[in-house]
Amino acid sequence: MLLGLVSAIADVMDYEQMINFVAASNLECVEVACWPAGKAERRYAGVSHIDVERVLEDDAYAQYIVKYAEEKNVKISSLAYYPNVMDVDLEKRKAVLGHLKKMICASAKLGVNMVTTFIGRDQTKTVEENLELVKEIWPPIVALAEEKGVRIAIENCPMLFGADQWPGGQNLMTTPAIWKKVFEILPSDNLGLNYDPSHFVWQMIDYIRPIYEFKDKIFHVHYKDIKIYSDRLQEVGIMGYPLDFMSPKLPGLGDVDWGKYISALTDIGYNGYSCIEVEDKAFEGNMEDIERAVRLSERYLRNFVS
Repeated sequence: MLLGLVSAIADVMDYEQMINFVAASNLECVEVACWPAGKAERRYAGVSHIDVERVLEDDAYAQYIVKYAEEKNVKISSLAYYPNVMDVDLEKRKAVLGHLKKMICASAKLGVNMVTTFIGRDQTKTVEENLELVKEIWPPIVALAEEKGVRIAIENCPMLFGADQWPGGQNLMTTPAIWKKVFEILPSDNLGLNYDPSHFVWQMIDYIRPIYEFKDKIFHVHYKDIKIYSDRLQEVGIMGYPLDFMSPKLPGLGDVDWGKYISALTDIGYNGYSCIEVEDKAFEGNMEDIERAVRLSERYLRNFVS
């Protein structure tokens, strides 16, 4: 496995500074945030270290992006964009789909051949109604990915944190049961998972067993921890807003057993990209905090990934 970083935490850096930071942090790869220009609607969104439209239009720029990373011995694991692809707002949905398709084409042109994203969800509709939306919205996206030789890795974050995403959250592919249904609808070798164990912890789901069941669908891996505050959970229950009883943490500072997790990945022969995702509010005060978060995470995970 190659150990890397999700670049969204380095939002104040340009592409070169970000690549330099990854290399200086003793990391081998980076999942590069590639959001379109504009104001972010939530934390860790809106970051863009590669301009995908420019990649498609400017061959020299595309070559420079690849060459600069290669010179620093950093591999680009994926182009990352995590919006709500099935937003109830049709104008937003259209814009998101347009950018996602550009991402797929840019990923192919750069030779990355991976896009990490969400499947999306209309948070006002049932699971069954959203599965019908998947049938409507996703086949052309998957067909484009197949045509371009790009794999799409869907992260399993429910995108349900507080009142803004209530009741259903903004990402449908959150559980093994739903994964099976989506993969039946979209039976493509180019559609798989960006596996993050932390999201299973607060859903009270075993985060080890699905690794074996979906071993052929794990395209990319995240390292982010989660901490459950049992006293708060006793107050609000599992039907409360998730952020009322849990919090994202650096790897090793939460409830994921990283030895068991990475052991399971080695069991299935996973040797792809694995990226640290920093979303710990205790390490967001300034750039020094962010650098410390990445340094601590890298040092801890080197116990398991070399």
